[in-house]
Amino acid sequence: MAINNSDQYEDENEDENEVSELLELLEKFCLENSSLKKTIKALNKENVSLKHELECLSNKCLDDKSISLEKENETLKIEIDALKKTFSKFSNSSEKLDKLLGLQRCVYNKVGLGYDEMNNVKHFQKYLDKKDNKKISYSMTCNYCNKHGHTTHTCYRKKNDMYKRNLLLKNKLLKLRTIWVPKGTFCTNTPPLADPKQLGY
Repeated sequence: MAINNSDQYEDENEDENEVSELLELLEKFCLENSSLKKTIKALNKENVSLKHELECLSNKCLDDKSISLEKENETLKIEIDALKKTFSKFSNSSEKLDKLLGLQRCVYNKVGLGYDEMNNVKHFQKYLDKKDNKKISYSMTCNYCNKHGHTTHTCYRKKNDMYKRNLLLKNKLLKLRTIWVPKGTFCTNTPPLADPKQLGY
């Protein structure tokens, strides 16, 4: 019996040792479990904060992108308005040209194109008449006899003088000599032309 008691005592000691070891293991696992729960809570908090930051950043990026797109949209609208204005000028001018061509009016008659008063318009015919009168008065002077009313081509005095000179040359009463003179020199000893009055004509 003593052997049985000692065996029982040893078995109980072994059981107690195993139980104490199991309790120690349980305490270790409980500590690890509590530390893991704490880390899980901390990680969950970090996850929530990171999600919140990510949402804020994505919202800011979207806001920045939307603001930049709105600015681009405004600048493009301004450019489109400017282009519409220039094209409207072209279309308005073509309509005005069509009106002018359709009416077949005088060039100076600009009624209907924004010009209401036609009092200060110089008419084309009157303008030409004044210029023609001035041209006639200046262009109808003769360079041969310096008289007004005819030109050198129709001057009767020049024709008479040329006729008399040709007669003198044909009758050999007047001899003309032609001499080559270098350009830029002047002849000082020119023989005087024979006067037809002295010859008796």
